[in-house]
Amino acid sequence: MVFGKSLQRIETTIPGLVLFELPVHGDSRGWFKENWQREKMTALGLDDFGPVQNNISFNDAVGTTRGIHAEPWDKWVSVASGRIFGAWVDLREGETFGTVFTAELDPSRAIFVPRGVGNSYQTLTPDTAYSYLVNDHWSPDTAYTFLNLADETAAVDWPIPLAQAELSEKDKAHPRLVDVVPVAPKRILILGADGQVGRALRVAYGDEPHIEYAARADLSITDPDLAQARHWRDYGVIINAAAFTAVDSAETQEGRAAAWQINAEAVAHLARIAAVNGITLVHISSDYVFDGEAAGAYSEDDVFSPLGVYGQSKAAGDLAVTTVPQHYIVRTSWVIGDGANFVRTMASLAEREVDPRVVDDQVGRLTFAGDLADGIRHLVDTRAPYGTYNVTGAGAERSWADVARDVFRLTGHDPVRITGVSTDEYYSGATAAIAPRPRNSMLDLSKITETGFHPRDGSDGLTAYLRGVS
Repeated sequence: MVFGKSLQRIETTIPGLVLFELPVHGDSRGWFKENWQREKMTALGLDDFGPVQNNISFNDAVGTTRGIHAEPWDKWVSVASGRIFGAWVDLREGETFGTVFTAELDPSRAIFVPRGVGNSYQTLTPDTAYSYLVNDHWSPDTAYTFLNLADETAAVDWPIPLAQAELSEKDKAHPRLVDVVPVAPKRILILGADGQVGRALRVAYGDEPHIEYAARADLSITDPDLAQARHWRDYGVIINAAAFTAVDSAETQEGRAAAWQINAEAVAHLARIAAVNGITLVHISSDYVFDGEAAGAYSEDDVFSPLGVYGQSKAAGDLAVTTVPQHYIVRTSWVIGDGANFVRTMASLAEREVDPRVVDDQVGRLTFAGDLADGIRHLVDTRAPYGTYNVTGAGAERSWADVARDVFRLTGHDPVRITGVSTDEYYSGATAAIAPRPRNSMLDLSKITETGFHPRDGSDGLTAYLRGVS
């Protein structure tokens, strides 16, 4: 063991498997080290993996060999006394399946082993003890994936030949690599999968086996027992596409309660689940968190100033999501997807020879649900920095009346048939509750484009959408 090393992160041949050199301070009395130091480790780029259990393995004899086991959790392995030879094999689905990495560990070295990477250890000195922090509690129902220590494909060069080593009968019986079923990725749960954004997410993610779609009838975010509804440690990402979006109804007594329950209280409950279980939470926000009085496009950092109940409940939900260490808040506006919406209504009126009056003093950009879903998947897949991102269609600002004229023109009808009116004039004779609308719904797209995702121009999206529904 070497005293006085500097803390250092060392990448290995297996993605996510990271070796660390640890500073050990010693004198005539013995030695001391910081075995796990959250602030320093995360500063070196290690995920804050949230350990919940600390285990110790003590081994009497030289040559005691354990593994190769791939567990459904992450672990931090370090030596307390003695020295071990470690062998790690990637048993996860993907191009690196079967990749091997080996190294010796003593008290001045530790390693972070991600979920699904098989790990095994052979003691090189007597009375060796090593500890491991894990981010899930052991259970008798836990499903492991195993690889035989003598697998010819992995071909681990054990310092002490296996014929001379101490092995358990179970470890001797584990399968060869050709018979190992690869460890699937952590599950991605999409809530609100029956809504227009949820249906677009079904298209974006397809039928990959680790994707789970939950409509409200399958799993409601307002369920008081939501924390017990799943074994949440099996999930890596939750995408919350469930929301109360009836902005006018939210101004009624019944609708107000529903808006706050779904958009705020339930989201706060979901955020607690995500934070406790180390899950990345993706939440869809709205331009309605702003009052629309800004002179230009809103950035992700602008202060909330919602005008109505819907916007207030969405702002409260956004604030709850920010408590999750790994979160994406995706703020959008004027969403058009599969189902009843403004564009379909205008196309129907055009076809039926109805000449509508349409508001012309609210401006923004259309966002097509498929583009929004692609933006969400981009953030998750690329592991973009956590935080809030505006995702709408690109292009110049348009009023609702401008959009209506575009729909008429693109469907072969005269856009002059559209009469533009002010918001106040449009709702002047209303007898039901009407929510206040932001006059400016423009959202700045600089941050999302910096991640490499470039939203489609709203005009191009509208042309393609109308072609698909015609």
